[in-house]
Amino acid sequence: MARSARHAPLHAPLTLAVLAALGAIAPQAAAETTLNPVVVTGSRAEAESFDQPFSVDVVDLSEVQAGNLGVNASEALAGVPGLVVQNRQNYAQDLQISSRGFGARAAFGVRGIKLITDGIPASIPDGQGQAATFNLDTAERIEVLRGPFATTYGTSSGGVIQLFSRDGKGRPSVTGEVIGGAWDTTKIRLGAEGEASGVGYLLDASRFDTEGYREHSAATRDQAFAKLTLRPDEDSKLSLIASGLEQNETDDPLGLTWQTYEDDPDGVENVALQFNTRKSIHHRQGGMNYERRFGAGRLQLTAYAGERSVIQYLAIPTGPQNAPRHSGAVIDFDRSFHGVGARWIHTLAAGPGELTLTGGVDYDRSEDDRQGYQNFVGSTLGVKGALKRDEIDTITSVDPYVQANWKLDKWTLQAGLRHSRVEFEVDDKFIVAGNPDDSGKVTFRKTTPAIGVTYQLTEAVNVYATAARGYETPTLTEMSYSGTGPTDGFNFGLKPAQSRQIEVGTKAFVGENTRVNAALFQIRTEDEIVVQSNQGGRTVFQNASSTLRRGLELAVDTEFSRQWRGRLALTHMRAIYDDAFTSTSTTFSGTTTTVVDDGNRIPGIPATSAFGEIAWTPRQGITAALEALYRSKVEVNDTNSKRAAPAYTLFNLRLTARQESGPWKFSEMLRVDNLFDRKHVSSVIVGSSGDRFYEPGLPRSWYAGASATYRF
Repeated sequence: MARSARHAPLHAPLTLAVLAALGAIAPQAAAETTLNPVVVTGSRAEAESFDQPFSVDVVDLSEVQAGNLGVNASEALAGVPGLVVQNRQNYAQDLQISSRGFGARAAFGVRGIKLITDGIPASIPDGQGQAATFNLDTAERIEVLRGPFATTYGTSSGGVIQLFSRDGKGRPSVTGEVIGGAWDTTKIRLGAEGEASGVGYLLDASRFDTEGYREHSAATRDQAFAKLTLRPDEDSKLSLIASGLEQNETDDPLGLTWQTYEDDPDGVENVALQFNTRKSIHHRQGGMNYERRFGAGRLQLTAYAGERSVIQYLAIPTGPQNAPRHSGAVIDFDRSFHGVGARWIHTLAAGPGELTLTGGVDYDRSEDDRQGYQNFVGSTLGVKGALKRDEIDTITSVDPYVQANWKLDKWTLQAGLRHSRVEFEVDDKFIVAGNPDDSGKVTFRKTTPAIGVTYQLTEAVNVYATAARGYETPTLTEMSYSGTGPTDGFNFGLKPAQSRQIEVGTKAFVGENTRVNAALFQIRTEDEIVVQSNQGGRTVFQNASSTLRRGLELAVDTEFSRQWRGRLALTHMRAIYDDAFTSTSTTFSGTTTTVVDDGNRIPGIPATSAFGEIAWTPRQGITAALEALYRSKVEVNDTNSKRAAPAYTLFNLRLTARQESGPWKFSEMLRVDNLFDRKHVSSVIVGSSGDRFYEPGLPRSWYAGASATYRF
């Protein structure tokens, strides 16, 4: 059968027109360093972002964090095209981040996107990660990779978000900071950094408190960070890093039905209060990065280990929890994780050009000692009751990879190949009448190639094309249930999603003070992992037939004058189910069949996202900036039958000031979010039970703060 017009390939004339226009207006001039930063994400060796055959952006935290709270990664990533970063206003569930649609279905945390901090994974081997572990106060920059070359980082094929902390340098200094604002929000921070006897150090500790805009949304977050940087000799560098995160009894307001959102957006559904839904997190990790040069080659080694403990109380009715194979409604696990990575990078002359070869291997392992309990005792709700689950869940991945980058005059060729092996093992220790042994093991293997080419049209315009194959394993959470019925156990039959990705684009300098990036992309995915049903406290996943994502990204960064600077990030994407599929689930009360039609929009993905900012610096040390954020409507379920979250436009204002006096540095900030008090849904919970899809955003909110630094 012939495919309809919506399946037609990307329009080549549009691509050529964009490239030709940029080539015509861009002079033969080099751009300023700030518009052409050096990146390592993607190629794994330092290279200018302008020359890379893929979409990679650098967020300078020294600029972005001025005028922000430094609490959520959404503050830093709002201006990156291709990303949709939604602040749930729910610190029990973390941010919702999607990259070109990957990760949009995550009900909590981040999945489908590789998170890395200082070379250490912040995602476990199945692709689940927590952006809350990012420490923005100590970060120097964040690099964001999207598109085909993200597949060279393994199973999380939707993108890579990599944070790099500062090295301690120069004279020792100490910093104190206080921020306060709406919803009884406060943040207190103390830090010290510098260099002593050749050892760089960076120490930081902070406490964040908020009562939250919504009822039952209070949170306290304690973060600590330490980094030592040593140079044993002129050819080597060693970094030792430790960090911690504590959140005790964080309230979880859950999502709202549409009617509750309309009537009482700052409220909660009764079940959140009845079961006192909440979450406690204790996270500790440490690691090291070592690099040594050997002539034209470099050896890089990474090792890390850590522990994470979580206790979470869910709002699941007591009836389903009594079924023999139900896991209860209190999640309680202790996770230990560790890993090592080794990489060799070598540069040599090859014919008329320069060839950089990279080869390495990553080993990662995560083990959960996991229990589940009923969340009631007798008629008392929201307390830990009878044991319903007891198992050891282990995920192990071993990934060797090779990459090559060959620069030939006006051409740059880049290729990568990675072989991923991810093993899931469940050791079930809760074997009672009606609940048989669910122990088992499944292993996924996949080799994913990527190739890209860049051509220099002029000194100021590059064009590129990239293609890759990727895959995305199910997460342990997605494999937990094979159905919602009383006899359904672990779902070892859930298959990985497999993708084919292509991207074409251009990177151009317009004049000396403007950088423009434009990209067209297409992603076809087979066996997409989708929600089959969400009833009785069980979310069951299945493989859909195929999906199609096709879109455009545009980023503009310009300095109009010494006083004025502007940024624009635009993403437009059509994300649909490419073939119809059927979901059939057996529940505690019967069998339900749902048909998802060909052409339905994939839930959780807005068709259009845009961010704009204009900043004015009338004099050195003083900046005022106006931000604008637009999101089009978002579907909440696969059938597109429920009320979509409406489109919205928000404006934010920030003012910052800095002063120096002798050894002292002072800074002040004032920020107003949602300046015009627009009611909106900031994020959605895809396929949520009880139709609780909607998570309200903040009304007009203000924050003010000041910091002081003393340099010895």
